[in-house]
Amino acid sequence: MSFDRLIKAIKEKNNPTVAGLDPKLDYLPEYITEEAFAKYGENLEGAAEALFTFNKGLIDELYDIVPAVKPQAAYYEMYGWAGVRTLQKTIEYAKSKGMFVITDGKRNDIGTTMTAYAAAHLGKTAVGASSFEAFGADALTVNGYLGTDGIKPVIDICKQYDKGMFVLVKTSNPSSGELQDRVLDDGLTVYRTMGNMCEKWGEELMGESGYSGVGAVVGATYPEQLSELRKALPHTFFLVPGYGAQGGGAKDVAGAFDKNGIGAIINSSRGIMCAWKKEEGLDMHDYAKAARREALRMRDSLNEAINN
Repeated sequence: MSFDRLIKAIKEKNNPTVAGLDPKLDYLPEYITEEAFAKYGENLEGAAEALFTFNKGLIDELYDIVPAVKPQAAYYEMYGWAGVRTLQKTIEYAKSKGMFVITDGKRNDIGTTMTAYAAAHLGKTAVGASSFEAFGADALTVNGYLGTDGIKPVIDICKQYDKGMFVLVKTSNPSSGELQDRVLDDGLTVYRTMGNMCEKWGEELMGESGYSGVGAVVGATYPEQLSELRKALPHTFFLVPGYGAQGGGAKDVAGAFDKNGIGAIINSSRGIMCAWKKEEGLDMHDYAKAARREALRMRDSLNEAINN
């Protein structure tokens, strides 16, 4: 099962970190942007090529210490067709380095439309007598608020291609409680109800690790709910955003892990990508080495919090 591979990589690297690849031109060292514009023009294609160069540099410095990357699709789609191509190339390059790739697309629809989303990001697309991977990620974030009709097509693709999904359960943003914290007639919150549905959906995708291929997105900014959901959802693997720039720390996410120190992967995007901007006197050509140092600091902080 897909998340068995992720858990194995986390154990091998002793690092439950996923590096978010959510690049904007403002995050890039100027020399990368200038070189791309000189070659391709100061346009969407030039911007997209700059993003890919930036991503490659990060991946080259992170792949041996960080088990996974999480590109957020919106940061690529905003650059049009060239940006979408960079998303595909980034996924391909990360996988060539042995990294697990989670595409953060938060897709949701029903029926054949959701099947198309799942096939695009996780499966294959038929073209005549052949089939091809359009993007080829290992997992996809999805929005479960259309219910089982929007999840079953993803489960089917995950079964066929050994992939996984992360369903939005308790998100890290400040206004998440407007809906997710509401209490239903049975006394459960909306987020707890969605978590219970993840457990049920995951029965079709159980792995050897004890975790299913239906994971949950649970934010680091709500540590009490994170601990609550860990106890309530023993077979649901967590993707935890909100670490670092959004305010979550290592102690906040400790409750995401089970008694064996597994069960979650913690995302840092700007904290790792933009680490080079925080090191005084750093040569911008060493931006990826700064990202590596930040990833190592994050790894050590997480392991200390998990083990204490």
